Amino acid sequence: MTASRLLRLSLAALLCTASAAPVAFAQASPQSAAKRSAQDPDLQAAIAKSNAYTALANRTLRANESWGRYKSWVDLKRGPTGKERYISYGLYSLYDVKSEIEKAQAATAQPPAQPELDEIVKRFIAAYEELAPLITRAYRYYDRKDYTGDGAAEGRELHVKMVPAAEAFLRERAVFDTQLNAFKKGIDTRELAAIEAAEGRSARWQLRNIMFNARGVMDAMPSNDSPIVDLKAFDAALASYAAAIKEMDAFKDKNQSGVPMIESSAGSWLGSLRDFREKLAKSKGDVRRSAANDANRLVSSYNMMVSMSDSAARMIR
Repeated sequence: MTASRLLRLSLAALLCTASAAPVAFAQASPQSAAKRSAQDPDLQAAIAKSNAYTALANRTLRANESWGRYKSWVDLKRGPTGKERYISYGLYSLYDVKSEIEKAQAATAQPPAQPELDEIVKRFIAAYEELAPLITRAYRYYDRKDYTGDGAAEGRELHVKMVPAAEAFLRERAVFDTQLNAFKKGIDTRELAAIEAAEGRSARWQLRNIMFNARGVMDAMPSNDSPIVDLKAFDAALASYAAAIKEMDAFKDKNQSGVPMIESSAGSWLGSLRDFREKLAKSKGDVRRSAANDANRLVSSYNMMVSMSDSAARMIR
């Protein structure tokens, strides 16, 4: 889901929504969602709203990445001088999110009503639309090396505007992610039950169960604001994810086709999580002292799994 990018090998590169390695959300497959929820219009409506919001959240991660790129070389308090060693890194260009914004805005007025989530989506869109043009201008400025001709004057002008806009965007992003995650958990639980009732613990169920529990692990991971992991919560999430992998293995033993695309990555991720847990034990849960790089890699691997799960969902019939 996330593009290749320069990542600081520090706490700033953790999965916090304000970091350079933000976390993607998994979407329900439109085809399978319609198929499963034909007898439950309320669930179908919730999935449609969730997918609209998820698409917006994932597509706008590029703004987090671009801001993280900028922060990797500039002094945020002083602003650019034109003499920074890595000034040529500049920022990343943003994706076109017009369609995602339109669909998310429409979803705020559609059932099921989610007052807090619907309101934060509106605020998040406003914050993004304030920041995005500034990032686009800054991307062009640094990509074309215009700072070599004006002593970084325009860069400093942009910096003064970008910092408060980025801070506002990241604040709204954090609330949006929290609200969306809570909404999706409820839907995922209902969706798993609906699949099992209709198909048993099928390949579709296995896929959703793996990603549901993988997201639970991500929720227990450290962040910039909380760099010390709650080991008890992490262990519980890890145990649930391990159980989902065992379920997948048992399904594979009885069904040769297994769960397409994601089996190997999901299993390897479990091994990496256990290595990460061992390092956390040595530092009493403080990721800054032992495992910041590992956390960064786990986030990147998770985001790849999200992308693969989307493709796998389309393959399962």
